[in-house]
Amino acid sequence: MSTKDTFIASYIDHTILNADATGADIERICAEAAKYRFKSVCVNPIWVSTVSAALAGSGVLTCSVIGFPFGATPTASKVFEARGAIADGANEIDMVINIAAAKAGDEETLVADISAIADAVHEGGAILKVIIETSMLTDDEKILACRASVRAGADFVKTSTGFGGGGATLEDVALMRATVGPDLGVKASGGVRSLETARAMIDAGATRLGSSSGVAIVEGEQGDEGY
Repeated sequence: MSTKDTFIASYIDHTILNADATGADIERICAEAAKYRFKSVCVNPIWVSTVSAALAGSGVLTCSVIGFPFGATPTASKVFEARGAIADGANEIDMVINIAAAKAGDEETLVADISAIADAVHEGGAILKVIIETSMLTDDEKILACRASVRAGADFVKTSTGFGGGGATLEDVALMRATVGPDLGVKASGGVRSLETARAMIDAGATRLGSSSGVAIVEGEQGDEGY
């Protein structure tokens, strides 16, 4: 790979979140991540221990999702899920917010939900990314969700699950960056399938990219439809 490709690879959470993923699929993703030196492999919780073992010594992190993809589970359930994933070897947790609270303008409920998970994640030595599901929110609601994430002590805000009918846009990434300031991470996910798009997201303010097309991105190709 070129120096530029290596630079892009270091931003990528190599992702496989489809429900019908097999053990062979997970092994392939892990091998690709180690080869291309992606930042992490992001999987559903049932695969965390498998991924953590496969990536041992590679320098690639293990990431898992909780409250996924709807966010419509009680806070206590999300906390339990996050602690379990960390116990299985997750270094990073991507949680889905209470989208209904964001739609209602209820910032305090958002802060309480995110704070509880942030505390559990940080106690486990992991980092927390907060998925706000931008395709379902107005700009004012996106700002509210980002502000709540900052107040709650999250480490990143993230655009999308990839399962909510829309993915990352340059406008949303720029808005999120403007809202959270320079210190919090911003993850663009959903629809990032080419090197050109990856570079544009970084230029707009993204510090992490979630994609199932990581190999295509670093090879300068167009990825298939997917996360």
